[in-house]
Amino acid sequence: MQIKESPDTFDAIIVGSGAGGGMATKILSEAGLNIAVVEAGPFFDPKDPKTQTQLKWPYESPRRGASTTRAFGDYDAAYGGWEIEGEPYTRKPGTKFDWFRSRMLGGRTNHWGRISLRFGPLDFKRKDHDGLGENWPISYDDVKPYYDKVDKLIGVFGSKENIPNEPDGFFLPAPKPRLHEMYYIKGARKANIPVIPSRLSILTKRINNERGVCFYCSQCSRSCSVYGDFSSGSCLIFPAQKNGGQITLFNDSMVREVVTDDAGKARGVIFINKKDRKEYQLNAKVVVLAASACSSARILLNSKSKHHKDGLGNSSGVVGKYLHDSTGANRMAFIPELMNRKTYNEDGVGGMHVYTPWWGNDKKLKFPRGYHIEVWGGLGMPAYGFGFNPNYLNKYVGEEVGGYGDQLRDDVKKFYGSVIGVAGRGESIPMESNYCEIDPDVVDEWGIPVLRFNYKWSEHEINQAEHMQDSFEEIFDGMGAKVLGSRPTAENKFGLEAPGRIIHEVGTTRMGNDPKTSVTNKYNQLHDVKNVFIVDAGPFVSQADKNPTWTILALSWRACDYIVKELKSQNL
Repeated sequence: MQIKESPDTFDAIIVGSGAGGGMATKILSEAGLNIAVVEAGPFFDPKDPKTQTQLKWPYESPRRGASTTRAFGDYDAAYGGWEIEGEPYTRKPGTKFDWFRSRMLGGRTNHWGRISLRFGPLDFKRKDHDGLGENWPISYDDVKPYYDKVDKLIGVFGSKENIPNEPDGFFLPAPKPRLHEMYYIKGARKANIPVIPSRLSILTKRINNERGVCFYCSQCSRSCSVYGDFSSGSCLIFPAQKNGGQITLFNDSMVREVVTDDAGKARGVIFINKKDRKEYQLNAKVVVLAASACSSARILLNSKSKHHKDGLGNSSGVVGKYLHDSTGANRMAFIPELMNRKTYNEDGVGGMHVYTPWWGNDKKLKFPRGYHIEVWGGLGMPAYGFGFNPNYLNKYVGEEVGGYGDQLRDDVKKFYGSVIGVAGRGESIPMESNYCEIDPDVVDEWGIPVLRFNYKWSEHEINQAEHMQDSFEEIFDGMGAKVLGSRPTAENKFGLEAPGRIIHEVGTTRMGNDPKTSVTNKYNQLHDVKNVFIVDAGPFVSQADKNPTWTILALSWRACDYIVKELKSQNL
């Protein structure tokens, strides 16, 4: 096929526009570089009334808000899901890995939970503590200045707690706990389990003139029309454009590979324009991959040449390996004291106001690492079946529930706001045997070879899920709640979600000091090709029990500072 090559040469091409790509766009463009951003999905601005879904009722949707077309509901901001028509992926026998992709400017940052946690000192050096996996080639002190910058630039609410492995930051005021969260606090404290205010990147106080303040509509998954929460487009890319950055957006553009010259150095990328279905080539001095851990690995593995026969940056054979996702298990309960409760507006932010950080670092347990606990419930948008399951209430509470008309309305009012849910989100152990690779027999609709996954949970993760269930039951007992549903057993891995379902996949291009066992160095730079950098979660050596976004942002900023310095020194 004929490839149309652009006559322009950019200073940098950034593939992907989520957390890592958005931060790279802002830092590099504001340093004076001419930037091309290549995004696989369409342009998206939550302020645009044509695409805005905020403040709409389920009855305004032809599907009543159901998740038939979008994985998290008809009004969720994510364009994509675990399955995308024309973009398949495959699995080896025994694998249940599910891969979530969000095709739009800003990527997954348009609909995520905004849980914005720093990794702690212990998280970068876990091998020293339990002998498993590898240590990062950097420490918390290396990343701390960038965490500080991210806090101040984007905004995160929280509280200073002085917990050793839960580093404090620069916090905006945290919202007060809602009633169901006060019950959670009561139950957790009876179980000697800590509870602190959440740390979410949602503005509870104005930080600049470009962004509004959260008005407690509780719909952050729809992406905020006043830019009150963090999304990459609204908080990084659009401000960079307004600040005069030279940024060219290539939307609906699916990158196939990184192109190299006769010496094996990166020249640019080839992508397929989804609208005209033709191939184009962009050239640049530096290529920055931020397509997500698995997508960036896919691009590298598909970028074969005489200098890179096993894929770009893959002389170690490590690209795609050590893939791991957060563990996840959950439980629901009914609080009898909240039956027939008074109703009022308590929406709050689009997420939990309190959470439990991991409390077991110094305890002897059946598993390594740890998990945090997230909480949901309260007087949110009622839905038949979500926190109001007649079968559960009939069986486990002993109440006759259901029917139609007035009977159903009365029951909804009776139990509305009385159900609470908790979820554990924990750290898994990176293993070489968990990986993604190129499927030799399958391509997507753009003709690009797809990924094939191999993944299995180990006993470490299964034992961790059992501990989660024990903790959930202790907390529910302490708040006087009745557990809904039977307890998960060893047969179903104690309710452990399939890998990929928590959407925290990391580690496919991990960093390290040794080029034989790692893909990038400590500045997210390929060992094999000095002008290619990866600023998504691929370089993560381990996950920690925290959500990865704040660390992606900090490491992307750090890598971009290094890129600017190296360009000025003419080393790239």
